[in-house]
Amino acid sequence: MSVEVLTILMFLTLMASIAMGHPLAITLAAVATFYGLVDNGFNLPALLGLFANNAWGIFLNYTLVAIPLFIFMAQILDRSKVSEGLFDALYTVLGGLRGGLGMAVIVVSTVFAATTGIVGASVVAMGLMAGPALLRRGYDKALSAGIICSSGTLGILIPPSIMLVVYGGLTGQKETSVGNLFAAAILPGLLLSGMYLLYVGIRCYLNPKLGPPIPAADRTASGMQKFSMTMKNFVPPFGLILTVMGTILAGIATPTEAAALGCVGALLLALVTRKLNWNVITQACVSTARTTAMIMALFIGGKFFSVVFLSMGGGDVVADVLLGMDVNPYVVFAIMMAVVFFMGMFIDWAAILLVVVPIFTPIAMDLEFNPLWFAMMICINLQTSFLTPPFGYSLFYFKGVAPPEYSMGDVYRGILPFVMIQIVALATMIFFPQIITYLPDLFFGR
Repeated sequence: MSVEVLTILMFLTLMASIAMGHPLAITLAAVATFYGLVDNGFNLPALLGLFANNAWGIFLNYTLVAIPLFIFMAQILDRSKVSEGLFDALYTVLGGLRGGLGMAVIVVSTVFAATTGIVGASVVAMGLMAGPALLRRGYDKALSAGIICSSGTLGILIPPSIMLVVYGGLTGQKETSVGNLFAAAILPGLLLSGMYLLYVGIRCYLNPKLGPPIPAADRTASGMQKFSMTMKNFVPPFGLILTVMGTILAGIATPTEAAALGCVGALLLALVTRKLNWNVITQACVSTARTTAMIMALFIGGKFFSVVFLSMGGGDVVADVLLGMDVNPYVVFAIMMAVVFFMGMFIDWAAILLVVVPIFTPIAMDLEFNPLWFAMMICINLQTSFLTPPFGYSLFYFKGVAPPEYSMGDVYRGILPFVMIQIVALATMIFFPQIITYLPDLFFGR
């Protein structure tokens, strides 16, 4: 059987298995095993040796130790109710503006994203707090759902991000190290947050019924009280963010060491806020173990898939097709981004990274794209996948905790403008790649 036919059949089998609802990690490993045996003449010992070597390489990857550490930090912060204090402070400060409460949600989600690195934690926390509050203040349900779902996805992009750790651990390249990826993601994350704020502000200014301000009678806090609340609730999480990111960007600590430092900081923050007890620690440890196990299972399954795919020549087939097109390199780039975008509608981000990065990265290098820029474009594209129907995880995280007044139709209508904002942001970074490369050049002298 030719390599071309095997390549097509391997991907069709993978997509069919996913559509049938089989567990993704097992599906990736099973498809890799079957086609690996077909390709090597059913030499099972050789295939098992290949898998064992690659699995051992994953376990020896020091960078990946940061994954459970960052997850544990996020779990402790989530249970210490840091986001609640932030929301209360910004509710008081911005509530008097048209759309101010929605803007407060975006700002809190941006800060919370920089302390968690997990979409689920951000969306669930804001859905529980802001979902009912936005309804009580007469905000449009579709706009409210869009604000919470979209701003929550910043958790997968703004560092410290689990997705960036996985990407850095997967490539093993200096150009796309975790430190470089963290630095590269800061400005794109802030740009997206700023675009969300601008959109909400303009829409609510033009149509105040979408996001009415808090009535003057309910705004009783003085300027000093607002300042005091803001400082009290912003300084601790900002201090933790600066500690974790500052040590990485200054070259003082590796991402793994900074993650361990972040865990200590999160525990101290929970202790200061009197939220730390054995029950909180136990729940955080259990959640960390479950999430880490899921990610590592996907990592191993995806690694097996990519190794078999590349060893049988599938990567060369894809490269020959894309590089053989007599078109502008950015057309090839657009095709690769479209594939990632489409896969993001149906498949978990971790599996997509593990499948497409080993295939697309060599093609991007042949086209002379900046590897760091290309990596960030994939990651921002995958962030969008949390919003895209039918399986946008952010949408279902929100619907699971939102008041019953929010229908699935409200959620779908609400996220569409934010998906368009994501696409505009991607286009902006094509024309202005310095948004991605400036900070890595500044801190690491790439």
